[in-house]
Amino acid sequence: MKSNILIVDDSALLRRVECDIINSDNKLQATDTCKDGLEALEKLRTQKYDAVILDINMPRMNGLEVLSHLQKESIKTPVVVVSTLTIEGADEAIKSLELGAFDFVTKPNNIIEAKGNQFKETLLRVVYAAVRITPAHSASRNLTVVEKKAGAIVNKHKAAGSNKIVAIASSTGGPKALQSVIPFLPAELLAPVVLVQHMPAGFTKSMAERLNELSQVQVKEASNGEVLKNGVVYIAPGGTHIAIKKSGASHVISFNDMPPISGLKPCANIMFDSLTSSNYDEVVCVVLTGMGADGTNGILSLGKSKPIYVIAQDEKSSVVYGMPRAIYEAGVVDEVVTLSDVAKAITKNVGVK
Repeated sequence: MKSNILIVDDSALLRRVECDIINSDNKLQATDTCKDGLEALEKLRTQKYDAVILDINMPRMNGLEVLSHLQKESIKTPVVVVSTLTIEGADEAIKSLELGAFDFVTKPNNIIEAKGNQFKETLLRVVYAAVRITPAHSASRNLTVVEKKAGAIVNKHKAAGSNKIVAIASSTGGPKALQSVIPFLPAELLAPVVLVQHMPAGFTKSMAERLNELSQVQVKEASNGEVLKNGVVYIAPGGTHIAIKKSGASHVISFNDMPPISGLKPCANIMFDSLTSSNYDEVVCVVLTGMGADGTNGILSLGKSKPIYVIAQDEKSSVVYGMPRAIYEAGVVDEVVTLSDVAKAITKNVGVK
């Protein structure tokens, strides 16, 4: 049976394009469309859908207002928000996640982009995750990674020193999950935190600013050449790979403009790999909710040359149990914890000043 999708957008052209994309997939169907939020809310109150594709800026009732009503009325339909790539659009996208949206995709700038493969593939991937459909190729790709690397020798002995770093990877469901992790880290955390969240360029700055407002630690979008400091969280900018490089007695953020890796930029594997040549005594690796297996190969490679401690989010609290599952099946996870306990597990392993 096909999953029923409601499409909500004030642009007739984009409604048509999104309908065509959804209906091109043999597991999905665009059951209904609405031209504004008020019309959508009425449908959601009376009809059952497996997911909603929701524009933010619409007449009569905007997407954020729709999400607010759904939250108040306990209507649980997964919502994928379509957001413009502007400063205001990025702020609205982050706000939509706080109001219960499942995830967001970037609105195409023109008809050529709207009908292009990138928008189609991104939209289908996120809608699939929202309705909990796993494309046939995804599971086999994850298993291939694990089978190829499972025999790796990993340094699991406890590090003698206290010079540690925390490296976090997250993807689908990550922006919301991070609000249950980063704000609960203590200001005096005895380690810097580097974080790769799969996100388009332009959105990570808004996410960092919002997390900074909520947190005791300082949270910022990473800058090229920036020296890492304890108690600071550095988020890889969307569309940019980050590496950690030695610089004298310190370590700095180094941007890497390689092409996307398996469609991902930033890619967590690059971040983890770069730590193999660092001077840190131990790397606390954290893998949160997300599709695919990004982070697994990087952590396994890192573990050959550096003591690591691996924390994975559990299946029940993960929006998508892909990345945590991949690292768990690789056999190197030290702790599997529910989302609300991730910050506690990090703090326990790096300490507080």
